[in-house]
Amino acid sequence: MARLLLGVSGGIAAYKALELVRLATKAGHAVRVIQTPTSERFVGRASFAGLTGAPVLTGEFERDPARGAFPDQAPPEHDSLSHLELVRNADAYLIAPASANTLAKLAGGHADNLLTSAALAAACPLIVAPAMNNHMYEHPATQANLETLRSRGVTVLDPGVGSLGSKHEYGVGRLPEPAELLAAFEAVVPAGPRPWDGLQVLVTAGGTREPIDSVRYVGNRSSGRMGFALAEEAAALGAAVVCIAANVSLPRHPRVRYVDVETTAQLQAACESEFGACDVLLMAAAPADFRPGHPADTKLKKHRAHAGEAGGSGDGLTIEFEPTDDIISALSARRRPGQVLVGFAAEHGEGAVAYGRDKLARKGLDAVVVNDIARSDIGFDSAENEVTIVTAEGEEAVARASKPDIARAILAHVQSRRSGPAKMPS
Repeated sequence: MARLLLGVSGGIAAYKALELVRLATKAGHAVRVIQTPTSERFVGRASFAGLTGAPVLTGEFERDPARGAFPDQAPPEHDSLSHLELVRNADAYLIAPASANTLAKLAGGHADNLLTSAALAAACPLIVAPAMNNHMYEHPATQANLETLRSRGVTVLDPGVGSLGSKHEYGVGRLPEPAELLAAFEAVVPAGPRPWDGLQVLVTAGGTREPIDSVRYVGNRSSGRMGFALAEEAAALGAAVVCIAANVSLPRHPRVRYVDVETTAQLQAACESEFGACDVLLMAAAPADFRPGHPADTKLKKHRAHAGEAGGSGDGLTIEFEPTDDIISALSARRRPGQVLVGFAAEHGEGAVAYGRDKLARKGLDAVVVNDIARSDIGFDSAENEVTIVTAEGEEAVARASKPDIARAILAHVQSRRSGPAKMPS
């Protein structure tokens, strides 16, 4: 089991941290708690001490009777600096709730209390769970602070939407439920070594949108479910995962770094930026093959003042399309030895596998995952899929299953190409 250092800042949501501690200790984790002085106005330290079986600290100059040790450790013989020793022993540091004030301090690199000093000294994974009024959360200053933390590798858990602490207040800002907080901690410190530890995986997901004007776009029906499932399963195997998400509105995994894009050009730029560092590319996104050649920079009106204005005659609209760049072919051309490239082909009806084999050869890929979008019960925006993995050696049919199960089958194939038999989670 792992060691969780929990930082509790001031806010009504601090009561949820008690349940988190209960769940974590029940799961076998050792927990230490740091509180800000303000948080004690909401939850007393005696409650946390009773649940953890360890002293709770609030001040930088307060002596720690456990000398920085967790409940599963023997204390050292000397008194240590608490903000250094606690994070040195922790497998992860989770701040929940993280108030707007604490987020501002963390983003600014301040170290004016034990909680922020420990965060600045933490070499272990740092997770923050914002909780506050929706107006405070949506304020540009708070959003900028969160973006700064993300850019430094801090895992930021998105708050929930619902009733807030003040009467009649509703919106975004609710602290995630304790079980979700525990899952986020366990996601960054899973027990034991994993087969893809040290591997860099790049996944693309979703469908691009190509603008017609400032309001409308041409897109496709890809939901991103398959790409997100691949990203989450690769993270579960231990890989460091980057997921380039094109217009995907699905829950996000705390161990995956997401890059949001909209258009095919943006997807291409993000892929080019991330490709060099990856060991495995899983190109599950559905980029547009064509885009409007001359999108309008304003909203086109249905009733034009005269024929020929902004794109066509007075009773119709004509759009000229131009081809987009072939992203995966360009990446394949610059691949380095040892990289594994997997493409995806959503095809309609007969000939799907044959097209996948043609794509495999034309684009220089290691595998192409083909699925038949003619079926309404699988594929786009469905929780299930059925695919065929096409390689130079042959074809492997994967029967209808949930997309996480399909993802495991695809990653097992990738593992077999890299180092023999796949080691997949049970």
